[in-house]
Amino acid sequence: MILTITLNPSVDMNYPLETFTLDRVNRVMDVSKTAGGKGLNVARVLRQLGEDVAASGFLGGSLGEFIKQDITRNGIHDYFVRIDGETRNCIAILHEGKQTEILEAGPTINEAEIHDFFAQFSEYVQKARLITMSGSLPQGLPDDFYTQLIKIANRHDTPVLLDTKGELLKKTLQAKHKPFLIKPNEDELKDVSGVATIDEQTVIDTLNAPVFTGVPWVVVTRGAKGALIKTDDVLYKVTIPKVDAKNPVGSGDAVIAGFAAGLSRGMTGEALIRFGLSMGVLNAMEEKTGQINPDHLAWCQDEIRVEKR
Repeated sequence: MILTITLNPSVDMNYPLETFTLDRVNRVMDVSKTAGGKGLNVARVLRQLGEDVAASGFLGGSLGEFIKQDITRNGIHDYFVRIDGETRNCIAILHEGKQTEILEAGPTINEAEIHDFFAQFSEYVQKARLITMSGSLPQGLPDDFYTQLIKIANRHDTPVLLDTKGELLKKTLQAKHKPFLIKPNEDELKDVSGVATIDEQTVIDTLNAPVFTGVPWVVVTRGAKGALIKTDDVLYKVTIPKVDAKNPVGSGDAVIAGFAAGLSRGMTGEALIRFGLSMGVLNAMEEKTGQINPDHLAWCQDEIRVEKR
């Protein structure tokens, strides 16, 4: 089983509008509501790959119940901890080729709920082949929360794939206990390294920075430019096929799912890289976030070019 962690999930609501007018009534005819959060995108892609997957984090209120029903319907095991607070909404207004987002902060987690989560995580980590952790922390959690979870996972030799950003990623990497894989994009790498601008050579130089010491896999995704990956002191440049991208949102989450599934299946080296990066491409080809078509997987893996630098 693969365990995915989404500590601050949401109900994602998309409002498509031909035009969006401020200070006026805007009527929406077609609304989509889905269980949202980076880790839940990971979980959905894993299910589409046929993996046995569970999702954990914090859920509360009627919106939490909506997420529970949504993931259960999609064959994802519900390992979430129930809280007194209300799970958040995140609204995306799609208008005139743009996307305006309204993101709620979410609930504040109390000490008793934190204790419950650690107790359950300590149990579930022993059942999981590996764990993915994605996104931000809700209010109430200490900024070393991921570090504490990684410490528990390392105690049981359970690899952790971490996808977060900014100071949270930087602080987690400075700790003694390291994740097995991280997946910053170029902007996130810039935040961690402190460089002013980013290009291919800067990424390569940054991958040798001390902050990444002890992390076996560092996967830097670069959108349509592919990826630069460092593992076992070997640097790879990955070129992905050009596709008609319908919705690139969630492609990074799909990449995490791809690496998780590949590792679970015993893949290594270039085979794992092709499999993992393929998921980001396949996600971009679909309209829905956290969605792939496995029928295109063989084609995509054949089209990806991996070269040592």
